[in-house]
This record gives sequence, C-alpha cells and structure tokens, in this order.
Amino acid sequence: MTERYPGYDVLAKQDTPSWNEATRQAIGKRLAIEPGPRFFSQEEWETLQAICARILPQPPGRAPVPLAAYVDEKLLYDRRDGYRHAGLPPQGEAWRRGLAALEAEAKAISGRSFHQLEAAEQDAMLKAMQDGLMEGPAWGGMACGLFFGHRVLPDITRAYYAHPTAWNEIGFGGPASPRGYVRIGLDRRDPWEASEARPGREAKARAENSRVGRR
Repeated sequence: MTERYPGYDVLAKQDTPSWNEATRQAIGKRLAIEPGPRFFSQEEWETLQAICARILPQPPGRAPVPLAAYVDEKLLYDRRDGYRHAGLPPQGEAWRRGLAALEAEAKAISGRSFHQLEAAEQDAMLKAMQDGLMEGPAWGGMACGLFFGHRVLPDITRAYYAHPTAWNEIGFGGPASPRGYVRIGLDRRDPWEASEARPGREAKARAENSRVGRR
C-alpha cells in the first residue's frame, strides 16, 4: 500500500516548537506502556489480543501499536469515558464478562479457545457478536451487540489512534500545544504539517515531510 504521507514521522517534532514538555511527557508514557497484562488474566489477555488483531489488523514490517496493552491499562487505572450505556455494566466488568462469554462460545462451537481459531472463524464470531446473535449463559444478560458497539470497537480504535504510528498514517501532528494551527481554511496546511502524496507528487511530498520535523 502506498504511503499517504511518505517520509513523515510525527516523533521528529519532539524537540521543536510544536510540542511542549507536557506533550513530550504524555507521548513518552504512551510509548513506554507495559507490554503484558496487568488488569486481565493470561487467558483473558490471549482472547483480547486475538480480538484486537481482527478489529484492526496491522501491516507487517513495522512495530505494531500495542492495542491490547492500551485497553488493559485503561481498565487497570479505571479511565472512564464520562458516559456509559445503561445496558452495560462498568467497563472492567463488561470486558471480563464479554471475553469470558466469547471464549465460552468459541469452545462450544469448535472445542478450541478463541485465539486458536483461524482468522475467518474469529471474524465470523465477531460478526455474530456485532449482530447480537450470541445469547449464551456466560453473557449474564449483557447484550453482546452492545458490548461490541460500546466497548470493543471504541476502546480498540481509540487506542490505535492515540498512538504516533497512527498519526503518521493520517498526517496528524499530535497535540497542538503550544504552537497550534493557523491555516485552518479548506485545503490549506501549516509548514509543520504533513504533506499528502497525491498522484504525481509523491516525491515532492516525501521531500516536504523530511523537513517537517525541523520546523
């Protein structure tokens, strides 16, 4: 797949006026996250990792964003969203129940754990969850569709787009502190923003992006 912002690395901004010390520390903590489970059990962790790999498959050739670790840390420190669907229990309980129920469904269908299934089998189970078609006793009355739509998707996708790797993909410069953005009109960008590689200008975009980190 062609890079949309070739040569762009948001971390090159660390020592420029684009980021202040608070921003550098916040991003540094994200990059230094513990790789293993601290909230989840090992069995729950294996199921969560398998879910993350199917919700957001990551390309080879680069270090993957540690999605499961971000979800685990969110629950460890009980970092809430500020709202919760009335049909779901608190986030930690919802995740534990959802993972256990998915594992129980996998074993009932195939005799194997969810993380041991083929990718197509995992996708089929996640689609059934999304469509609200799982009603086993392990769900404890929690609607599987609600769990998928209000916990699985948002928690995993937000984890991905909180990471600099995702920012490089979308040309995002990170928190606009303290520099901010000035040229906010349609199809305009500041000199410290990433240049998009539209057809025919890939080389120009790469050259411009190589200079972004020095501004």
